[in-house]
This record gives sequence, structure tokens and C-alpha cells, in this order.
Amino acid sequence: MALTKEEDVQMMLVCKTHLGTRNCDYRMKRYVFRRTVDGIHIIHLGKSWEKIMVAARVIAAIENPADIIVASQRPYGSRAVLKFSQYSGANATAGRWMPGTLTNQITTKYLEPRLLIVTDPRTDSQALKEASYANIPVIALCDTDSPLENVDIAIPSNNKGKESIALLYWLLAREVQYLRGTLNRASGWDIMVDSFFWRDPEELDNKQEEEQEYAKPAETWTAPAGGAADSWEAGAAGGDSSWDAPATGGGDDWSAAPAPAAEEGGQNW
Repeated sequence: MALTKEEDVQMMLVCKTHLGTRNCDYRMKRYVFRRTVDGIHIIHLGKSWEKIMVAARVIAAIENPADIIVASQRPYGSRAVLKFSQYSGANATAGRWMPGTLTNQITTKYLEPRLLIVTDPRTDSQALKEASYANIPVIALCDTDSPLENVDIAIPSNNKGKESIALLYWLLAREVQYLRGTLNRASGWDIMVDSFFWRDPEELDNKQEEEQEYAKPAETWTAPAGGAADSWEAGAAGGDSSWDAPATGGGDDWSAAPAPAAEEGGQNW
């Protein structure tokens, strides 16, 4: 377990999960390790890992995974939420939260979950408020400046970076599967964290266009049949045969009489 914790903390460092904000809520001070020269609060990753383990045990304790709602109005968390629901069996609500989902019984999307997981308490404040009305426990990814009202289990982390959000949901999904017995701790999980990363559609389109440009066949130059190669050989043959032929004109007749001198009175150049 210790080795797993060290590896997970190293992954958190790579994904910048420890970087907080310049502001710090008084209830989040217990999770702050120190403050940098620039004024940015550094989150204690050991406590973050422990809270992830606690949250995973709460999720695994619910018999029916469909009674769990994972919400994220933040775009960076939409793909991570969908992937987490795929591997854990929870209901994902990516994008805008429909008001009244937990309180208005007339709506067709009315739900009565046993647990709510949100990516950001400030962005998902509507979901938190409705959960408090319905007495639903809440697990939230909380930054140093996040409000902790109506939050039961706060996972201190950077909830603004796409890599950090993806890694936290990946760790949660892996630990939940370990606790349910669907995965073996010795063998590990072969799903990579990259599949949880949010990807910009414009970047994907640009990448596909570049790949299509690179995939175009290169224009290869081919010599025409009976073209330059044959003409070179023909020219070479003609040149060899012409060396032995006598030169035309009087340039080679050295015994010829010299030309008469110009008459007097003429223009002698």
C-alpha cells in the first residue's frame, strides 16, 4: 500500500494536483502544506490521497451504483465524469445542471440518488443546494478557495486543471473497483489516465487535418519513356563518331596562302 501511495502522489505532482490558488478558505487551511513566494497555496497531497481513499469507501458502500450522481458543469471535468461513470456504474451529469433535478418531482429528469459527487462546489452550487434540501451526502473536489457549505467529504486538490481533474477521477474509479473486487491490486489497472483527459474539439479537428495532409501520397518524378536517358546515350554515341571525322572549313588548312594585304589608301584596321 505504501508503494501505491508513493506512486499516486508522484502522479499527482506531475498533474499539478498540489497547486492551489492565491486565496484560501479558512476551512481549507488544514489541507494547505505551505505557501509559495508568489502567494500560491500548496495542497498537502498526503491528505488528498487519504480523502480519496475515504471517498472510495463511501462510493463502494452503496449497493446500487446507479444511485450515485457525478456532476460537472466545468468543461474540463466533463470527459472525466463520463469515464468515471463508465467504470463505476454511476450516473453522469456533464454540462449544465437542470434545476430541480433533486427537488422538483414533476420533472421527467427527477432523481433520488444516495450520493452526489461534484467537481467544483462553486461551479456546481445549484446541485449542492438541492442536495442539502434532499439530505443527500456530497463528495466534492475542493480547491483552497472553495466554499465547504453542504460538503460532507472534501478532497483537497486542484479542480481547475484538466490533468488534475482527470487523475482524481481515475484514482477514484480504480480504488472503487479494488474495493468491489472487480480488480486485483496485485495486477493493477491497465486503463491509462490519458483516457480521462478533456480534449478540445478544435484541437482534435486540427490534428485530423494535419494527419490528412501528411497522409497524402508524395509526388514522385518519373522520367518519360525514351526521354532523357536515351537522348544522352544517343548524343554520346554521335559525339564519339564525330571525333574522327575531318573538320569542315579552312580552319585546319595551315598550308594555305595568307590573305592579301589591304590596298594602300584603304582603311587598315
